[in-house]
Amino acid sequence: MLSYGMKQVGGVSPNHLQSVVAAVLNPWVAVGIFLLLAFVIFNMTALSWADLTYVLPATSLGYVLVALIARFGLHEHITPLRWVGIALIACGVGFVAGGPALTVPAHNDPSSQGKNRGRNQDERRDAEDAVATASTGAKS
Repeated sequence: MLSYGMKQVGGVSPNHLQSVVAAVLNPWVAVGIFLLLAFVIFNMTALSWADLTYVLPATSLGYVLVALIARFGLHEHITPLRWVGIALIACGVGFVAGGPALTVPAHNDPSSQGKNRGRNQDERRDAEDAVATASTGAKS
């Protein structure tokens, strides 16, 4: 939507504030900006309960979706090499999504958040110590 609107608006330069305002007032651009804001909110939500290494590959599915919309909605030409790249992205997302979830969910009780944070850090240190001990013991 943002691309469609910007093609209607034409060239925009940060040096010409009027062109920027005109672009933002275009309905297609405004909807595109709203969707970008919604993405940021959903991304923040996902990052609040999952690791970046899990969330970031999942958000890359957007590249696949955008390519499909560009091809079939906006009738843009996509080269075969780009389709290969899009397929690789989709495969990578499949590997990440199919793997084990390494994220430890946070507790939802706000009153115990401070206590849980300290306990989670202690548990993490204990786990790291156990791994270090096991790896040292394996070398001996």
